[in-house]
Amino acid sequence: MFRLTALRIEAILLTGRPSVFGLSYLFYPWGYIVQILAIVHFVRRRPETYWFFIIFFGGFLGASVYIVAEVLPDLGLLRGVFQGFGRRSRIQKVETDILDNPSPANYEELGELYKDQGQYAKGREAFTHAISARSDSIYTFYSRAQCSLGLNDLAAAIADLERVVAGDRKCDYYRAAGLLADAYARTGQLERAEPLFAEVTQISTTPETLYNYASYLKAANRREEAREWAQKLLAKKHTLPRYMQRRERPWFRKGRVLLKELASA
Repeated sequence: MFRLTALRIEAILLTGRPSVFGLSYLFYPWGYIVQILAIVHFVRRRPETYWFFIIFFGGFLGASVYIVAEVLPDLGLLRGVFQGFGRRSRIQKVETDILDNPSPANYEELGELYKDQGQYAKGREAFTHAISARSDSIYTFYSRAQCSLGLNDLAAAIADLERVVAGDRKCDYYRAAGLLADAYARTGQLERAEPLFAEVTQISTTPETLYNYASYLKAANRREEAREWAQKLLAKKHTLPRYMQRRERPWFRKGRVLLKELASA
């Protein structure tokens, strides 16, 4: 410790100023490591832009503040990662069970497990097996539609979503109807999307619904209305709890991009 102090005094005498910002030399090289970790998280999660300047110019202190404010709360989102390990072992178990008992319930569970893992092709195949054996559950059709949307197979998704909405218009708090309206809009069927969106937006104000409706309005060349709904989406962020702001962050990011596109046109 005395040697460090002596080196510090020598550096000040030779240069006329502290060798590094304040006492940051005491944190070397941990300050750089903390900054790198903070920047990696920033690039992956894309929080507010001002955080980049706090990390970059604030050094160890700025990166530490960012980690406390943004990284630590995000740890709650890692639950899905740990759940994934258990989910994979459960998939193996259900696949084995299906060999002896290929029941619709087993196929439905397998489909849900694959869907949660993002393996949409396998999930859709499992739901198709379940539907072949029992076609009276609209929720199986809904799950298969979600897999089709994950595969960007809009035609298949529309066929299933139409059946779901016809059976239960309020399915998943009107999300099924909202997804159907969005699928109509993305396939150019704007006249079919409009009445559904008009109904859904009276009840559902989720970021997903707000973004999809704003995108539909842009496609319909109703740019002022599209801008108004995109602004509603961004305003929605301030009314949500912090954990939901993090979960819905991709929709807010898409909303900002959409607003820029509308402003530049």
